[in-house]
Amino acid sequence: MLRRLFLWLIFSAYAAMPVGVLAAPPLVADLSSKQIRITTDFTGANLLLFGAMDGAGDVVVVVRGPRAQTVVRRKERIGGIWVNGSERVFNSVPGYYFVAGSRPLDEITDGATLDRLRIGVDRIPLELSSSTDPQDVQSFREGLIDLKQEQGLFSAEPAKISIAENRLFRVDLTFPSNVPTGPYTADIYLFRNGKPVGSSQTTLAVRKAGLEAAVYDFAHRHSAFYGIFAIVIALFAGWLAGAIFRKA
Repeated sequence: MLRRLFLWLIFSAYAAMPVGVLAAPPLVADLSSKQIRITTDFTGANLLLFGAMDGAGDVVVVVRGPRAQTVVRRKERIGGIWVNGSERVFNSVPGYYFVAGSRPLDEITDGATLDRLRIGVDRIPLELSSSTDPQDVQSFREGLIDLKQEQGLFSAEPAKISIAENRLFRVDLTFPSNVPTGPYTADIYLFRNGKPVGSSQTTLAVRKAGLEAAVYDFAHRHSAFYGIFAIVIALFAGWLAGAIFRKA
């Protein structure tokens, strides 16, 4: 809290100075916290991304989560029952993707610039590991994006960035309870007359903490022992349940 207040006071003082007094970059930004700790009672998190710019302009924010290989399965109806059918594997899919703008993206800049900076859910580079059929790629790509949006991990629509006095800006970031752990980057762009004139980047870490972190670490460091321990617990639970029912 003190760090957030301190940075906000710095940005306020910066905004009050005439343009040109400071030899500063056109854009500075930071997060209210650099870390999200996932514990057993974690239900999601909200962070504030805020900053200052050296004059009027539009701001766009893109937050990307850790990349991983992702399998997408197509639902098929067989004999009146929906089952998993064909599947495709996407390489290097961001686990989280958030985008926000001070105005609608197509009013801030042109499509070519958005493509180059990969701003917008539809511009996330998603490539299948094997298929080369364009229709196949597009179909599974749309399915992947829809799934991520249903899970709250991809932006359904760009969020709104608030700008005060053409200097200070802020936007709330929402992370759902199923947010993946790993490193995150937040890229902030300043646009004027449709052209990017400045950018800034800050980072965020999402980590497991407490008992959940200890169990996760043990499971990965000692997978064989963890497997044996899980089997023992399952057998004990089955025996205990049987014993209770016999007494009843």
